[in-house]
Amino acid sequence: MTMQNVEIPYGAYWSTPFTKWQGSLQYLHSMKFAAHVAKQELAKRSIDPTVFDSGVLGMTINQYQSFNGAPWPLFDIGAVHTPGHAVNQVCATSARGLFAAASEVMCGMASVSLLMAADRCSNGPHIVYPNPQGIGGAGQSEDQVFYNMMNDPMGGHSMMQTGENVAKRFDITREELDAVTLRRYEQYQEALKDEQAFQKRYMTLPLSVPTANFKKEATVLTGDEGVFPTTAEGLAKLKPVMEGGVITFGNQTHPADGNAAIIVCHSDKAQELSTNSSIKVEVVGFGQARDDLAYMPAAPIEAAKRALQMAGIGIDQVAAIKTHNPFAVNDVAFAKAMDIDVMQMNNFGCSLIWGHPQGPTGLRAMIEMIEELAMRGGGYGLFTGCAAGDTGMATVIRVSDR
Repeated sequence: MTMQNVEIPYGAYWSTPFTKWQGSLQYLHSMKFAAHVAKQELAKRSIDPTVFDSGVLGMTINQYQSFNGAPWPLFDIGAVHTPGHAVNQVCATSARGLFAAASEVMCGMASVSLLMAADRCSNGPHIVYPNPQGIGGAGQSEDQVFYNMMNDPMGGHSMMQTGENVAKRFDITREELDAVTLRRYEQYQEALKDEQAFQKRYMTLPLSVPTANFKKEATVLTGDEGVFPTTAEGLAKLKPVMEGGVITFGNQTHPADGNAAIIVCHSDKAQELSTNSSIKVEVVGFGQARDDLAYMPAAPIEAAKRALQMAGIGIDQVAAIKTHNPFAVNDVAFAKAMDIDVMQMNNFGCSLIWGHPQGPTGLRAMIEMIEELAMRGGGYGLFTGCAAGDTGMATVIRVSDR
């Protein structure tokens, strides 16, 4: 199977800055804020929201009344008769959401779909589940964010342990991880040059942040919040989180808040929705995989191979690679398995540096990948990333002159 006639109109996508845990976006309802941003971005591009005949919401952390899924934010932006659905594959939610939107377009269920991805790791819900068989009818509870990061339901291990396991599988050293982390920080600095010229290709800066009731301005964001200065000396001083391990708080990502969106459409609709109709952005391949229990960071390797196979290309034909890298381990393992230069991946930024708000993480990476390819004059781009459950998902996008 190959993807046919599925495009992303060039420029028809956006992302907010990502903010640190308990930062400037901590009080905003994820779905309401995603709609608030989308409404402004669509108006900026003169896109009528009634053009959407489908919508996808990618979200992983429950919010008040999120039971309603995609129809709520679609209604809020003015797409009041547009059906839609919600998708959750934890860290791979963006890639899964893109697959859902692209599949609908390819099979004729939709001609123009809006994929919104939104999450807030801050102030995650504490959920209580009824249990009539419990002592005195007491229920079972979980902190959705904290507890699941630390307790895999199948193996009982933490996410951190999966990183250590993959480091051992690939004989990855602490020094390798710190070197890659420093390189990723340096690559991110390229996106900040010339008054954040690269980020402003897809991000509205400065961004007015509303109050929780969306009636006033609470603050103004001038960029990502929570990116900390990184030096070789500083990384070397940090102790491993797990005794005898190689992962530190320096060579892993941090939880974040934010949202991102991409319009996906049939090729017939792409030019009218694009900010530059001479640039063609095609969705050409997807792949998914699952690795052994407790080896999550290795799953993107096989997922990427399958996406490349669907696209009909080899890794040597890929001009830009973006990864969701909650651990630097992800990138080192991927590069070793694919026999590529780890230092050439993730130009201009990645989740290791700008943070991980779950649902929109991969979408921002894919948006940056499209812009990098456009700056290069075209080519194939590969995005791949891991997700809880030892799974991975990847997508291949091609940018060319129309």
